Amino acid sequence: MITIIDYGLGNIKSFVNLYERLNIVVSVAKTADDLKKATKFILPGVGAFDNAMSKLNNSGMREALEVLVLEDRLPILGVCVGMQILAHSSEEGVLPGLGWIDGTVKKFDTSFLKFKTLLPHMGWNTIHPDNCSPLLVGFNDDSLFYFLHSYYFQCNNKNDAIATTEYGIIFTSALNNNNIYAVQFHPEKSHQCGIQLLKNFADL
Repeated sequence: MITIIDYGLGNIKSFVNLYERLNIVVSVAKTADDLKKATKFILPGVGAFDNAMSKLNNSGMREALEVLVLEDRLPILGVCVGMQILAHSSEEGVLPGLGWIDGTVKKFDTSFLKFKTLLPHMGWNTIHPDNCSPLLVGFNDDSLFYFLHSYYFQCNNKNDAIATTEYGIIFTSALNNNNIYAVQFHPEKSHQCGIQLLKNFADL
């Protein structure tokens, strides 16, 4: 069963609706006990890094989630800020991140941007996937996803990057390290491509 982690952030209902349309069993976790029957997790997120970390730390779910992900190796998909808090730290805040994937979160350098609206990076953009990743089966360089962010994940291990996107620079837009997956874009807002990605995650 796929369990959406509801720690006070993210488009929870959108994920639930999409999985119900796919006839895939889905639940929402608000307590550590709610995590027990899960086989996979989605860690959504919107907003600022420190706020996300504070909410997760105060949710009562972090310790149980770390056991299930880091020790029991259940798959997890971080989305947007849910991806960024997997890093050690962020230029956006002062709190430490989860540190599950080796990297830091950086702010886009606007001197590289040639657009009228510089930040946030908002709207539709393509990804350049690593075709070896099961999360990205069926996607190519024309696949469009919806983005909304001003910071990006900088991997310390390039092998963790499974897709990149261009916005002034080439940045990592999807990650995978063992059972931990993450995407900077919002699959729950990305129409058919987003539905396919969430199905791919369910099929892992």
